[in-house]
This record gives sequence, C-alpha cells and structure tokens, in this order.
Amino acid sequence: MTPEIRSAPDHRLDVLCRRFSRVFDGTLRGARLARLLTVRQLADWGWDGEDESAYAAALVVGEFAANAVAHGRVPGRGFLLTLHLHLAQPAVRMALLRIEVADCRAGRPSVPVPSPSPGDGGEHGRGLLIVDALVE
Repeated sequence: MTPEIRSAPDHRLDVLCRRFSRVFDGTLRGARLARLLTVRQLADWGWDGEDESAYAAALVVGEFAANAVAHGRVPGRGFLLTLHLHLAQPAVRMALLRIEVADCRAGRPSVPVPSPSPGDGGEHGRGLLIVDALVE
C-alpha cells in the first residue's frame, strides 16, 4: 500500500523532490525504528515535527511496518521503507508524501479476511481503517 499524506501549505521545503529508502529488520524493533527514522527524515527535509501531518506519516509507517513484520516475514530478511516527498504545488508550498513499505515474501498477497467491526472488542483488524482515516 502506498498512501499519500498532504502537508499544510506553510512548510518550508527547499526542493521539488526528495527520496529516502532503507531496509529494516523484519522485527517489531525494526518497525519501531522505521517509524522513528521517518520522523527524523521528515525533519531533515524541513517538515515541522509537531505538525499533524508528520504525526500521521509516523502512524502510517508504523502500521505498514508492523503489517510487513506480522504478515510478510521471512526468517533472516527484512522489509523496505521508501519515502518520496514532492512539492505538488510550488506556489503555495503544498507537499505530497508517498509512503511505501515492501516485505520480502514472494508471491501475491492473499485475499484479506474481513476484519471484525471496531465494536466487536477484538485486538486486530483496525490498522488499515486508521490509515484510511489519516491519509487523503
């Protein structure tokens, strides 16, 4: 999945396109590191760490990384995180962030099983609902 998060128009970004890509261990620690490095990378690109869109990006990366670890794990192999930052409308400094997480499992993903509705009290199946609510 590759959601896109749009930033507020007042970000001070000085380039038209940036890319960050890194392989992380296929562990919960690797997923946490991916989330933390996303925040750091966005800050390096001039993104305000206190901005709501930076927080949303960290949550999306955390969810995708956790899914890669839980569902795409192959012993001894990790997952790939790639961030693409584009200035979509230079006149108003509107930024577009594309987040990609790829696991190393071969083949096509299986058809998802319907998740319980949020009122069912289960602990799983809500992550992509949260991602959907955060991205545009």
